[in-house]
Amino acid sequence: MANTAPLSNRKHVLIVEDDELFAAYYQEILQADGWEAMVVGDGISALDILRHKQIDVLLLDIYLPDYNGLDILKLIKKETIPVVVVVITNQGSIELAVEATRLGAHDFLQKPVDIDRLQTTIGNAYKHYRLSHAVQLYEQSFKSDRFYNLIGSSLPMQAVFQIIKSGASSKATIFITGESGTGKELCAEAIHKQSARAEMPFVALNCAAIPKDLMESEIFGHVKGAFTGATKDREGAASKANGGTLFMDEICEMNLDIQSKFLRFFQSQHFHKVGSNKEEHVDIRFICATNKDPLEMVKKGLFREDLFYRLHVIPIEMPPLRERGADIILIAYKFLSTFSKEENRLFTRFSPEAEGIIQDYPWPGNVRELQNVVRNIVVLNDGEEVTKKMLPAQLYESGTRSSQLKDKAAVETTINSEEKGCVQTLGDRYQILPLWQVEMKVIEKAIIQCDGNIIKAAEFLDINPSTVYRKRKKWESLLKD
Repeated sequence: MANTAPLSNRKHVLIVEDDELFAAYYQEILQADGWEAMVVGDGISALDILRHKQIDVLLLDIYLPDYNGLDILKLIKKETIPVVVVVITNQGSIELAVEATRLGAHDFLQKPVDIDRLQTTIGNAYKHYRLSHAVQLYEQSFKSDRFYNLIGSSLPMQAVFQIIKSGASSKATIFITGESGTGKELCAEAIHKQSARAEMPFVALNCAAIPKDLMESEIFGHVKGAFTGATKDREGAASKANGGTLFMDEICEMNLDIQSKFLRFFQSQHFHKVGSNKEEHVDIRFICATNKDPLEMVKKGLFREDLFYRLHVIPIEMPPLRERGADIILIAYKFLSTFSKEENRLFTRFSPEAEGIIQDYPWPGNVRELQNVVRNIVVLNDGEEVTKKMLPAQLYESGTRSSQLKDKAAVETTINSEEKGCVQTLGDRYQILPLWQVEMKVIEKAIIQCDGNIIKAAEFLDINPSTVYRKRKKWESLLKD
């Protein structure tokens, strides 16, 4: 188990050596160097102490009467016992030392052990222990796979959590971007709950779902008779959010006329209801979101530049699900548990095969698509384990076929190399390109022909979309080198 308790000021080393003369020798040297040095002569005693006491460094002889030192290393690794290990081997046992290092040993010493070498090696091991402990405490101080209704242990989501924690206490406007279905509204809710306004209203307004003729009324409200159909006074989102947070989702869908009025409202926090001459004042924290590129909308003249720069104070980009690694399975299990309870089902797990398919699928619809898929599975099936046959066919059909066949495009490219750009001309000779470069040419050309749609390009190439994403990431590193 990982140790996150504060470190003692004293340095503790456990010497595991069945030769009493060697053990006494090591103990005397280390005690003179300021160590609390304990000695045991067998593996059972060593493991008992490691499991119940704080030991910083373990000096471990490979050959013990009851245990092989390598087996002790395996147990330390399995039980995640927080200790740094230095192994001692006889001369000519370099292979064992290498194996010990592979199993997690920090360093090794050969008998007979030189005094300076012993002190230096144990000292370095202790520095490593303290550094590892400090890093672990730092990570635990911020890392969590849950943040309100957001789920994610991946680095992209941990970065989002940190920005929320840092920016929530401010009144500065937060501008959230990301593909549809990535959880932008959940992010906005988390910001509100983390802020000093958490007990006040959180009002969400989806600009894409409101007809442009009604947008002004939805934001500011209206009075009776302001327009045909206004049969009574109505409060808008601005009034409802007073003291709290107003979340303007898909703000790039707002037409230019309303943008100018919204800019004035944003700057002054004063407004008039439609049909009223009475000025009203509110105190609101604004959060905005869009699934489009806001700067591109500004360039096209569809979004006011002055409004964009006033809103774009603290940016947060919600990562697409395909870039969140193990978060996919983490979120899938959360949905499975939730929907199983709602539908009175018994599902508790995914089969390994089903997990693999879910993990590899690129999820173009992001978290919202994953949510719909898991709900569909729970509603239409029963049992304790979700199996492959319960998954929608689109999750695995292209992947199954591509696992049986080689990438046809790459094969054709190799055969008809000159036409497909597989070779480079060098005078009257040809230089054959590496296969990864051939694949890159074919796949990137397909993506261009599909207007950047990777899912569609993968379909034409008869490969899994997740394969395209993995290859592109690999190519980036190869091209950097």
